[in-house]
Amino acid sequence: MSDLPRKAVIRTAKLAALPLGFAGRTALGLGKRIGGRPAEMIAAELQQRTAEQLFATLGQLKGGAMKLGQALSVFESALPEQIAGPYRTALTKLQEAAPPMPTKSVHAALVQRLGKDWRDLFQEFDDRPSAAASIGQVHRAVWHDGRAVAVKLQYPGAGEALLSDLTQLSRFAKLLGPLVPGMDIKPLIAELRDRVSEELDYELEARAQRAHAQEFAGDADVTVPGVVHQSDQVLVTEWMEGVPLSEVIAHGTQEQRDRAGQLLARFLFCGAARTGLLHGDPHPGNFRLLTADAPDGPPEKWRLGVLDFGTVDRLPQGLPVEIGTALRLTLEGQADAVHELLCAEGFVKPGIELDPGAVLDYLMPIIEPAQVAEFTFTRDWMRGQAARIADPRSPAYQLARQLNLPPAYLLIHRVTMSTIGVLCQLGATVRLREEMEAWMPGFAADSRTQDTPA
Repeated sequence: MSDLPRKAVIRTAKLAALPLGFAGRTALGLGKRIGGRPAEMIAAELQQRTAEQLFATLGQLKGGAMKLGQALSVFESALPEQIAGPYRTALTKLQEAAPPMPTKSVHAALVQRLGKDWRDLFQEFDDRPSAAASIGQVHRAVWHDGRAVAVKLQYPGAGEALLSDLTQLSRFAKLLGPLVPGMDIKPLIAELRDRVSEELDYELEARAQRAHAQEFAGDADVTVPGVVHQSDQVLVTEWMEGVPLSEVIAHGTQEQRDRAGQLLARFLFCGAARTGLLHGDPHPGNFRLLTADAPDGPPEKWRLGVLDFGTVDRLPQGLPVEIGTALRLTLEGQADAVHELLCAEGFVKPGIELDPGAVLDYLMPIIEPAQVAEFTFTRDWMRGQAARIADPRSPAYQLARQLNLPPAYLLIHRVTMSTIGVLCQLGATVRLREEMEAWMPGFAADSRTQDTPA
């Protein structure tokens, strides 16, 4: 049995079957409507089957297919409620696990990458994976010095599978568009493809994780496991217990949700400011809540455990000052200054004429969470934003089509939107403005003298 379906013809056939399946179910639904079945019942049934096929395929293939599924999973909160249920269940599965590699393949890979005496490095090694994701899986073990560790092992052939999947998926990106209203899937796939080589390089990942672990050592709010050992396609880090963020999303109390949301927002802004690196993969599977001495420890004492530094954006000065400046000027209602700044940064291409007032009207609802001391992120709010931008009849839709997202801002945009998606899944009340004032260059009122466009 193969540890990862690597043959291009097999992977291509599975992915190519997805749009055919969509078309077939649409035709089936039409036939049932002609036969007298209620339209609402048929639509719900088709959505359920589509969700099951789509995300089962993405999960089984791992590689780029699952990577896209995980990236989409954080936008579940944007789906209309009548179709969100089937997707929510299927998407959650992608955040935490994928079909594991057979034990025989695990051992063969460890011999190849750590040497035939690899077992001497460990006091114990659990052959059953504790987690499996898009390009590798994690095993729990005890290092030779007695430390509990996580051993991350890259799937053989993961690089080829990632590139092949993302190329294939980009060919029918338009068919995936309805999964996330208001979002263009093709640029997301292109951006994921651009990051492939970095994610496959465990030396880069180890470097980024060490930087975070060192910076947040002893921190009251954020914990990052230290790196124990790194070699080609194997990364050994300290083991971290904790409650998966997906469990808080599914079953947490409001107090727990609020604390998790605040910690997530804090890490979004302070991580880049403190390390010069932006964690680039904020889906719930990469976060744990450390609950002090007991699983039901008081939420105000919880810390956020952060995993997986395979994708990072290198920002030596933290988040660009232009973002904070634009947000502050928008809140102040300075339409002309906002328009000028967006033009200067390439968000408005040369030759495109936009009304500064219309740009302000477009931005204000999006940055509503920064207008107040506390904001409650909800699925309804997320759906409203998605619907506003996705409706071809709305001014927001027309204006959005004229705006441009410069390459330097692609990952920042995806991370920010993904984090907001998770906050909406949590339904958390968060003091977002407080975090932005503390950590975002250009946003605080005392920064206005340095950055207002002339």
